Amino acid sequence: MATAPDRRAIILDKAAELFARKGISATTVREIGDAAGILSGSIYHHFDSKDTIIDAIVSSYFDEMLAGYDEVLRSDADATERLHGLIRTSLHCAENHPHASELYQRDRNHLRETARFDYVREAVASMRRTWLTVIEDGVAEGAFRSDIRPKILYPIIRDGLWRTVEWFRASAAYDTDDLAEDCFAFFRQALAVPVQAAV
Repeated sequence: MATAPDRRAIILDKAAELFARKGISATTVREIGDAAGILSGSIYHHFDSKDTIIDAIVSSYFDEMLAGYDEVLRSDADATERLHGLIRTSLHCAENHPHASELYQRDRNHLRETARFDYVREAVASMRRTWLTVIEDGVAEGAFRSDIRPKILYPIIRDGLWRTVEWFRASAAYDTDDLAEDCFAFFRQALAVPVQAAV
């Protein structure tokens, strides 16, 4: 017997796609219902407001990212391997939540100005601390260069990874693990302590 479709999951998927493409304010509950193939009134059987839908989309994204980052930070690996872990976590989380990162980047002001989304600001601050910790540890270990400030390096790495959702599509020939390895190779080389030329 065929399994009944998970209406809640369908609503979230279609809403996330619309929010990422059009923005929160430009997306109506009716449009979400049309995209999900249900009457807009039926959405309220699953969610009591548009903000509740947004909450479900972004909270699952940040919860998964923070859990992955925490696991990397608690590991006994050196800073270079933890950098590797943060990159892999970031890209796989984006793969699992393809529109949440775009939603956040497009409508971060809405999320910052709405009290129920205070946890988003806290999550972003926690993620920033994690990256800075790993970069600073790498500098202290002598693995990463010290002539570029970690606070400058972090947003460059973050945006480089988060914005892959705008153009990257995994395939059998080149998947998210392959992208993670290439990103790691690039950032590891960029962070590497320059080799002094022989005199």
